[in-house]
Amino acid sequence: MRRERGFTLIELAIVLVIIGIIIGMVLKGQDLIQNARMKKLVNEVRKWEVGLWTCFDRAGKFPGDATSVDGIIDTDPLSTTCTDSACNCFRNLAQGVSSHTIQLGSYTFYIYVGNDGGTPPKNVIAICGHARCLNLTTGDETYADYLRNFDLSIDGEVSATAGVVRAINSITVTANNVVSGASAVTSGDWTSTTKGALYYFDRKP
Repeated sequence: MRRERGFTLIELAIVLVIIGIIIGMVLKGQDLIQNARMKKLVNEVRKWEVGLWTCFDRAGKFPGDATSVDGIIDTDPLSTTCTDSACNCFRNLAQGVSSHTIQLGSYTFYIYVGNDGGTPPKNVIAICGHARCLNLTTGDETYADYLRNFDLSIDGEVSATAGVVRAINSITVTANNVVSGASAVTSGDWTSTTKGALYYFDRKP
């Protein structure tokens, strides 16, 4: 009677090594995709910043500085009701800025510009995980990871309370998609309950 021949320990070890390599490649691929998405968020916000400064240089004022031309953004530069040369410049730039949303895989971020309503007011770019920054970032830690990476890319360190990138404590984004008031947290760090980030792109807070 012929005996069935099973796998030797060496053969089993080789199979396990191959499976481990495949799993490692899959995980590495997921990390690369996630890193690429995080870089895309930084690049998309930078497009807004570059567009704002480029049109400031061309028109002598920021796009959305419509009320009293005082250097403070108080109108959505993407709005068709903003018809001055700076807003036209901003909308016509070949920067890919045409929407307030950024889609990163299954995650959506919303970008708005305006001012923090302080004394004196400072211009900000707000990056939120919910339309008009109305809600928290749905308790998903991945949103916090994106914001941490953005903070690191801009400030060179991760701190929700220091630098020109701060975690949002409170914010008002009008129905016309412009930030009309905002404040940053004074303690704590990026968490899954953070509403988003304030980027003080032209003056330190």
